[in-house]
Amino acid sequence: MGYALARPPLTSKRPVRTLGYDYQKSNPMKRQPQPGGTPPCESPTVDASAGDSAKRILVVDDDPSVRQMLARVLVGEGYTVQVAANGVEAVEMAAASRFDLVLLDLNMPVKNGWDTFERLTSQNPLLSVIVITAMPNQLFTALGSGVGALLEKPLDFPKLVQTVSNLIAEPAALRLARMVGRPAEFHYLPQHHAGQPDSAP
Repeated sequence: MGYALARPPLTSKRPVRTLGYDYQKSNPMKRQPQPGGTPPCESPTVDASAGDSAKRILVVDDDPSVRQMLARVLVGEGYTVQVAANGVEAVEMAAASRFDLVLLDLNMPVKNGWDTFERLTSQNPLLSVIVITAMPNQLFTALGSGVGALLEKPLDFPKLVQTVSNLIAEPAALRLARMVGRPAEFHYLPQHHAGQPDSAP
């Protein structure tokens, strides 16, 4: 079941090449990750065929299978997707390129998710961020941080896609209100269990 909470005040689809890897034309599960960071097949590249109109999403997760699955799902929805294996890579990529939204894991090596969130939003306070995690007891931290949504693993992909769309479409004023602690909508999706029926809207 998904929730949209009011945060209280506190003190045509086209092939898109993402980071050198075309998720629509290839099978990413055949690519073997290399130790110590993002695999070579995920090194940054730019695909001019994607155009300037597609919204850009950065997926940050240290699990290669999660990065690949999220990238495939989001590319299928028409987004341009890049991936990072840890927080340091994510901060560097966000400094070099514009992104409309970040999907951010919390439990990562090198730089954890909350430290990464602080760096990303210090660079761009209006950046939409969705935290995706299997770590328990993160709801109140997320509410106080200014993130747009907290999604618990295992993920409900249809609801993930809807949350991404909602946050990208929201006005900048709402994002800023959330960041400075004023009342703003917050999306919370508890972990989705296989076989669990979808809740009514």
